[in-house]
Amino acid sequence: MRRLLYLLPLAAFTAIALWFAIGLTRDPSRVPSALLDRPVPEFALPALAGAGVAALSSGDLRSKVALVNVFASWCVPCRVEHPILMRLARESGLTLYGISYKDKAEDSARFLRELGNPYAAIGHDESGRVGIEWGVYGVPETFVIDRTGHIRHKHVGPISPKDLQETILPLIASLSR
Repeated sequence: MRRLLYLLPLAAFTAIALWFAIGLTRDPSRVPSALLDRPVPEFALPALAGAGVAALSSGDLRSKVALVNVFASWCVPCRVEHPILMRLARESGLTLYGISYKDKAEDSARFLRELGNPYAAIGHDESGRVGIEWGVYGVPETFVIDRTGHIRHKHVGPISPKDLQETILPLIASLSR
């Protein structure tokens, strides 16, 4: 009986190690969202000062298929995906909206002056309150919104050309019919 007592810590360690090993095999970009197929949360954010575009509210996300990108100037992956967003805005005819998340207005505005502004409107969410309502836990995150204002897809992390071609553009095409 005493030997079994010595094996108990080893068994506990093995169980915990197995639990972590399984967790490491999961793809963090495939985090399910409780908001999928639900209306976008009601919100009204002020315009991002210095960006030269309008403010953003939930009312802007109805009547047309749109993409909402949550970004910040301090986010390195946001810089990586930005050329893809610029190309998407230029070539697709899709309306892109931005949410500047937990960032100073002047820093986000500088980020857009340096890299270009693909957004039709940008809401400034300095406190992160609206991001919490959207279920955002990091940046970048991107949402595809249908014509009725429902969230149809959430992409966690920077959008790659593969993500765009294989997931986002086909979904947008199907929602636009």
